[in-house]
Amino acid sequence: MCGIAGFCNFKGDWQKNIERMCDKMYHRGPDASGVWASEDHRVVLGHRRLSIVDLSPAGAQPMVSHDGRYVIAYNGEIYNHTAIRKKLLAEGRVSSFRGTSDTETLLEAIAAYGFSDALKMTKGMFAIALFDQLEHALFLARDRIGEKPLYYGMLKDNINNNGNDGSFVFASDLNSIASLDGFTNSVNADILGDYMRYGYISAPYSIYQGIWKLESGKILKLKSPFDKPEISTYWSMMETAVSGQKNLFRGSEAEAAQELERLLRESIAGQMVADVPVGAFLSAGIDSSTVVSLMQALSGQKVKTFTVGMWEEQFNEAPVAKEIAACLGTEHTEVYITEEDARSVIPSLAGMFGEPFADSSQIPTYLVSKITREHVTVSLSGDGGDELFCGYSTYYSIDRIWERIRRIPAALRLPGSAVLGAAAHGRNAALATRARLLGARSIEDMYLRSEIGEGLDLVEKGRRGTDFASWDAMQTRPAGLTWMDTYPAGLLDEPQHNLMLMDLLMYHPDDILNKVDRTAMAVSLETRVPMLDKDVVEFAWTLPISYRQQGGVSKKILRDILYRYVPRELMERPKKGFSIPLHQWLRQPGLREWAEGLLDPALIERQGIFNRAAVGKLWNDYIMKNVWKPQIWYILMFQEWMMSRKIKS
Repeated sequence: MCGIAGFCNFKGDWQKNIERMCDKMYHRGPDASGVWASEDHRVVLGHRRLSIVDLSPAGAQPMVSHDGRYVIAYNGEIYNHTAIRKKLLAEGRVSSFRGTSDTETLLEAIAAYGFSDALKMTKGMFAIALFDQLEHALFLARDRIGEKPLYYGMLKDNINNNGNDGSFVFASDLNSIASLDGFTNSVNADILGDYMRYGYISAPYSIYQGIWKLESGKILKLKSPFDKPEISTYWSMMETAVSGQKNLFRGSEAEAAQELERLLRESIAGQMVADVPVGAFLSAGIDSSTVVSLMQALSGQKVKTFTVGMWEEQFNEAPVAKEIAACLGTEHTEVYITEEDARSVIPSLAGMFGEPFADSSQIPTYLVSKITREHVTVSLSGDGGDELFCGYSTYYSIDRIWERIRRIPAALRLPGSAVLGAAAHGRNAALATRARLLGARSIEDMYLRSEIGEGLDLVEKGRRGTDFASWDAMQTRPAGLTWMDTYPAGLLDEPQHNLMLMDLLMYHPDDILNKVDRTAMAVSLETRVPMLDKDVVEFAWTLPISYRQQGGVSKKILRDILYRYVPRELMERPKKGFSIPLHQWLRQPGLREWAEGLLDPALIERQGIFNRAAVGKLWNDYIMKNVWKPQIWYILMFQEWMMSRKIKS
């Protein structure tokens, strides 16, 4: 795990600026730093290294290919690099290797097969910057699922410049881009509606105007004079899902479980390979327990596992996780977090993410990463199980509600929704939600409506725009719209499959994977996600819905595997989730004063982003009437980010 950065056509002290960009990512790679620049300094690559495979200088980056044509700065892991290396040697593409790093293997595969074809043969997680010195072209790429981040764009003064002197920049961390001399890109107020709906900013957008997130499975190509990027797709989750459902697995449920276990074992075995200590996060859930069970079955020694616990019983899964660890025979460590722990983390959250991000489980995720890093350098997690194997309760509840509502004729339902919504607006949030759901035209539309919330009313009317005109021609969706907005209704035959795919296109990469990467890398911990292995994902999409859920039992096929290792009765308990009691903590001394400082009416008025009266009512209803809404935390995280960056609207 590492961090990458760079720029083209930068006007200024290139060396000072690339070193500053790398310094901003020290936490992503504390072991070493490197810089490469073309002879004319028009193209500069930087790298921070967290040594995982080949700890020697032979694995240092930026790295130049054997033939001298390509230069790479790369963040991530290629789990099948040994097989690719053997292929290169067998075909005579390479006579020998300088070291044992996956970076060198990836670089030589690119030299041998081309960039896109090399990526297609990899199994891994990555963000890549590659410069072709022969074609004078810069390539950026991001892994299939979106495990590793990559931002890019133009400095503000050059956004509308049609000449060849614009400054193109990229990095693993927004803070690195913001540290550049001359960076004056303003807050992208147009994405506030998106942020207040979800609590995060979905790709391809970022908090800054003119700066974008490269979407998963994409390649960006930028040829000299480095002013007209071209974006292409080398792997698509949507196409994979459609293809899988057209070619369903024909075996029995038992045969499907056997094949899935084989694929998971293969994935986990590859992801346990490292030249540093490896462990795993363990909750009381099906996903992480399955991963740890297979890790322990594959390991010749006790696997190190880690859990965070809450003193509040309704949020605490640590006792069950401890029982699972004892059953599997792992070397288990648990840490309990308190309000004081949460309070100590909150001021640093804005720096971890580089832009507003408000999934409150970011706090326990950071704390479990911190304790894990004291023992290991790499940790496997169970993320992806809910989205791939139909684990979220909302998939069932939305399906049930839609089955009831769709029976009402649209001619009655849609006008009724409008009337009910107008009556409830600003007065009754529960009634407003019912009105929105009543107006749904499909189950996908209903899922979108269920996620909207009441947050948009908190944003000043002049800040609610959806004009994403700058550079929208580079994007893969209509300007200003998210995957949720543009998902084609009825793409897959099974309603729940469509909801799962919607989450895998946006929520999973932009919230879950974003959260895990940033909090873990804040303490220089590499996280790996075996369920997101290419072969596992592609196989999962061939499964009938009945193999994923039966009679209200979620993740049926994963349970079939897990119960071979862990007693059924140990797992069949209510899931508590990886969350914290924010609605209780923010009332307590310390956190309450912090929150009220950020929500100060004079500050809100001066910034001109949020509606002062609406924000005041939101907070007053919480304090005086105990009405908790997640938008409270969304605003607080936005304000904390604003204060940390000293950005004026």
